[in-house]
Amino acid sequence: MIVLPTIFSPSENCWRTEAADDFSILIDANDYFTSIRASMMAAKRVIFFVGWDFDASITLGHPEVDDGAPRRVGDFLLWLARRTPGLEIRIVLWSPAPLASWARPSNLPYLLRWKWNRQITVRLDGKHPMGSSHHQKMLVIDDTVAYCGGIDVTLDRWDTREHLDDDQNRKRPNGTPYGPWHDISTRFTGPAARALAELCRYRWTRAGGEDVPLLAPVPPPVESASSFSFGKVELAIARTSPAYQGEAAVTEIERLYIDMIKAARHVVYAESQYFASRAIAQAIAKRLAEPDGPEFVLINPTTSDNWLGQIAMDTARARLAEALRRHDPYDRFRIYHLVTAKGQPIYVHAKLMIVDDDYLRVGSSNLNNRSLRFDQECDVALEAGDDGQMSSTIARFRNDLLAEHLGAEPETVEAAIKANGSLIAAIEVLRVRSAENGFATLKPYETPAISEIEKWLADNEILDPEGPEEVFEPIEKRGLFRGRLKRPR
Repeated sequence: MIVLPTIFSPSENCWRTEAADDFSILIDANDYFTSIRASMMAAKRVIFFVGWDFDASITLGHPEVDDGAPRRVGDFLLWLARRTPGLEIRIVLWSPAPLASWARPSNLPYLLRWKWNRQITVRLDGKHPMGSSHHQKMLVIDDTVAYCGGIDVTLDRWDTREHLDDDQNRKRPNGTPYGPWHDISTRFTGPAARALAELCRYRWTRAGGEDVPLLAPVPPPVESASSFSFGKVELAIARTSPAYQGEAAVTEIERLYIDMIKAARHVVYAESQYFASRAIAQAIAKRLAEPDGPEFVLINPTTSDNWLGQIAMDTARARLAEALRRHDPYDRFRIYHLVTAKGQPIYVHAKLMIVDDDYLRVGSSNLNNRSLRFDQECDVALEAGDDGQMSSTIARFRNDLLAEHLGAEPETVEAAIKANGSLIAAIEVLRVRSAENGFATLKPYETPAISEIEKWLADNEILDPEGPEEVFEPIEKRGLFRGRLKRPR
C-alpha cells in the first residue's frame, strides 16, 4: 500500500485539525433531522445553531415522528427550553435584509415568542460584503457533539434515501408536495466538536452576541439515526470567509479542493449543487491532460432550483463542461444527474468530494466561485494516510452512495468497478442496467443550448463573483475564462 503524506496544512488549506472521537456521515435529511432531534433532546447546557435558511414550521425528523416532543421545529425548541430550565439555545441566521427567511409568515410568530423567552436568543447576521451570504450549516450541542454539512433546517429538504417518486410524506407544512432531494451532513464528537463550538461562538459574537465560555467536556449522546460511521479520525476544518471591514479573506476551502485534485491518483468523485468554478475547472483540466491522470465523476442536479441559479450557475456549468470536453483527450470526465425509478430528477444539494480511497470531505461549499471566495462556508475533511481499514471504509462509503444512486447494492457497485477497472465504465454498465430494470439511476449530462445573454452573464460572472472586490470590478476585466482553460495548440 502507498503511504501518502498528509495534505492538510493549517492556515493554508484548513483552519486546524482536531481528533474526532467518532465521525459519521448522515445521508439525506430524514436521517439528519432524526439525529439532530435526538442530540438536542439530550442537551443540558447550550445549543448553537448556525444556518443559511430556516423555517420553524417544518417537522424535525420523520413527518410521523412520535417521541413525546412537538414535531415542528419552532415548538420543539420552546419545549426544550421549558423541559430543561438551564438550557440556552443560540441561533445565528443569515440576514439578507428584506429577503431574510424570518420575513416568512411561518417564522414571524416564533420570532416573537422566542423574543420573550430568556433561554432562546436569535441573532440575524447581515455582516458581509454586498451580495455575499452566510452559507454555513453548523450545529453544536453542549460543545460535545457537532454537525457540519449541507443540510438546512428548512422547507423542501426532508427525504429518505429511497427518493420515492410518490412519497406521501414529502410535503410542505401547507400540504404542497415537493420533489425528491439528496443531501449530506456529518456528525462528530471529541476535540473536533469543541473546535466547531469555537467557530459557532465566533459567528455568535460577530453577530452581536455575548461571550459564551466553552463547557467542560461531557460524554456525548449515543447516535440513534442511521449513519455511516468512520470511527475515530483526525478531522480538518476548512473555511471560506470574504474580506470585510478589516477582516482578511480566508480561502482554505478553495485551496483544499485544489490540493485534493492534485493528490488524486485514480478517481475523483464529487457531488455538488453547482459546477461553476473556473479555479476548480482549471485544476481538473491539468489532470485530464495527463496520460495516466485520474477520472472525474461529478454528480449535479439536472437544473438549479431557482431562476437565478439557472441563469448563472447552469450556464456557467455548460460553458465549463464544453471547455473541459476539449481538454479531455483520454475521455476521463463525466457529469451525471440523479433520477428516480420513473425518471423524475432528484435535486442534488450535497457537497462532497472523495479522492481515491484516501481523502473525503463534506461541508457547505459548492463548486462555484461564491463558495470558494465570497460566502461564509465550512467543510470538514479526513484522510486515510497509512490506515488500510480507513481506506476500505472510504471506498465502502463511496460504493454505498453510488448504490443509492444506481438502485443497486454496494457489493454490485464494488464488483463492477473491479471488473471494469474504471469508475466511469462501472457507472455506464450499472446505470443502463438499472434503467432497464425500472430502478433509480444516473443520467449523463447534456450541454443545453445557451442564449447570448446567458453566455455573457456566465462569462462575466455577474451573478457568481469570486469575491467582494470583483463585484465592483470593471466588466472588461472580468470573465469565466479569464487567463484559464485556453484551448491547447
